[in-house]
Amino acid sequence: MQNQPSPLILTFGVSDPVGALGVQADLATFAVHGCHALTVTTALLVADSARVEDLHEIDVGWMADQARVVLEDMPVAAVKIGAIASIEQAAAIAEIVSDYAEVPLIVDPFLSSLPDAGMSDEDTVLAIRQILAPQATVLMLSQSELGRMAETWREPGVESSLEADVAELTARGCQYVLVTCTQGSANNRANTLFDRDGAVVTIDWQHLPGPFVGAGTTLSGALAALMAQGMDVTDALPAAQEYTYGALRHAQRFGMGKFVPNRFYRALPSKGRQ
Repeated sequence: MQNQPSPLILTFGVSDPVGALGVQADLATFAVHGCHALTVTTALLVADSARVEDLHEIDVGWMADQARVVLEDMPVAAVKIGAIASIEQAAAIAEIVSDYAEVPLIVDPFLSSLPDAGMSDEDTVLAIRQILAPQATVLMLSQSELGRMAETWREPGVESSLEADVAELTARGCQYVLVTCTQGSANNRANTLFDRDGAVVTIDWQHLPGPFVGAGTTLSGALAALMAQGMDVTDALPAAQEYTYGALRHAQRFGMGKFVPNRFYRALPSKGRQ
């Protein structure tokens, strides 16, 4: 009998019938990194490989009960917060994770595939900033998402730099902010990790044409899995980026829409990984 189980990760997120996003994507990413996913669904998507048609929010009481039940039964090595559907869900999740402050918390709350990138409700964006971000070990945002969040504290018409917007979040308690998809060297893209003192590391990666669905989910899922294994953020990020890039290079087109990252590409025969 196996006495030492795989690290357990509790993940909050949407249920995607394609498996490109949300908890289904995390199940795959965690598994290939030797971790086991405990899933709490925040919303059900009506979606195909091209777009999300609709979203049905899960009752906040059901969502919170599911999280509490598994947390009372099993020890978790990390928690990931993906897309949430309402301010009520944000408040409930913030209360739950506050009881597990010693556990790494990766917050990746916005999905570009959702209508309005999942950021149409200003109150929800404000709640994420005020009650979830301060608890985060890592808050992951694209540059455009960071700008949208910054609108909740900037005075109208006032311009600000990326560094100043990040500093606003780290000053509130967020340990690290990972800003994705900035301009890197040449035609590359870059992901930059910031802490309270500024930029910690910037990782360039070659831009791939796509279009993809689930790239960001793959990166945050891999980061959560590696941190659940005990890796420090600064060591986990390059490894998570390498894995994500490989999953995108081996992405598959299931239908007429976007490419879906192949999260199991490392299990392919060596010829298939070229």
